[in-house]
Amino acid sequence: MTGPEQPPTRLVLARHGETDWSRTARHTGRTDVPLTDVGRDQARRLGSLLAGRRFTRVLSSPLSRSTETVALAGFDDRVELDDDLREWDYGVYEGRTRVDIAKEIPGWAVWSQPIIGGESLEQLGARADRVIAALLPTGGDVLVFSHGHFLRVLAARWIESAPVAASRLELWTATISELGWEHDRRVIEVWNTGRPPALDGPPSAPSSGSR
Repeated sequence: MTGPEQPPTRLVLARHGETDWSRTARHTGRTDVPLTDVGRDQARRLGSLLAGRRFTRVLSSPLSRSTETVALAGFDDRVELDDDLREWDYGVYEGRTRVDIAKEIPGWAVWSQPIIGGESLEQLGARADRVIAALLPTGGDVLVFSHGHFLRVLAARWIESAPVAASRLELWTATISELGWEHDRRVIEVWNTGRPPALDGPPSAPSSGSR
């Protein structure tokens, strides 16, 4: 934790708005897919939900679906881009759905199978650890815009669980989650809140199969 002269660091996580690939549950790692019109509306609504809150820092993945969400939410004047906030590198599985991959590899899931040509779950966890270590000295609320699988792993590592524990944390597009403290223990305080069901009818796919 931080010293007595400043409040402890809390992480406020914002997942980017809907893309065509997130809507259809395609694994979207390093491919730079833009927001849909629905995703842009979701990003503006995130701005409304976050309006009036004070953040000591604002960070984002450099991928456009995240930076566009930042801009539409009204934080582009102070955002810092951090390459460690990029989504999981899915290697040969980029752009494919879990259901499609499972036709070739029965029972396949990103959480339990090797990611050929991409990034292992352990490497993703190490990136999350770097983000946490870099932000802990900041103090106050830090706003982080990023992607579904990365944010899930970041939350798992915040509570000092194995990266695979993220498989139990469903996360929808354009939602807010908050990581904080109970006494001296890091905890998940709020998870997967703020999705506007009226914007797009059936909700965009959670991050079980995409980005």
